[in-house]
Amino acid sequence: MGIQFATDEWIKALMAELNASDNYAKAAQKWEGDFYFVVDAGGGLAEPVYMYMDLWHGQCRDAYKVDDPGEKSPEFVMSAPVSVWRSVFEKKMDPIRGMMSGKLKLKGNKMKVLKAPKAAIAMVECCTQIDTVYPG
Repeated sequence: MGIQFATDEWIKALMAELNASDNYAKAAQKWEGDFYFVVDAGGGLAEPVYMYMDLWHGQCRDAYKVDDPGEKSPEFVMSAPVSVWRSVFEKKMDPIRGMMSGKLKLKGNKMKVLKAPKAAIAMVECCTQIDTVYPG
């Protein structure tokens, strides 16, 4: 039995994977910034899902599903439909290419993210470790 994607349980599982990953710790040691990872409505979801992550120098300090998107003002907001997130997590789409093509929509300082491609790739690697069940 896997963990349902776009849930509080899933984002907390990702936090655990990130904090256990030496690869992510090294790749993201100079990174700091918090995110909303948004899963757009559709593909089995009636409304968008907001998942918050506080990423700080190779560690995830906090992660949870947000009921009211107005409760935080994260530095970055990355959004995509379930199908795009799934293709990234199944390594069918590179996260940086997904951003550049507009399939992964990013609000925030894109250059800061583009300067940390190893951190993005290490994060995706952690996502692949979660036995994920997708909606739809």
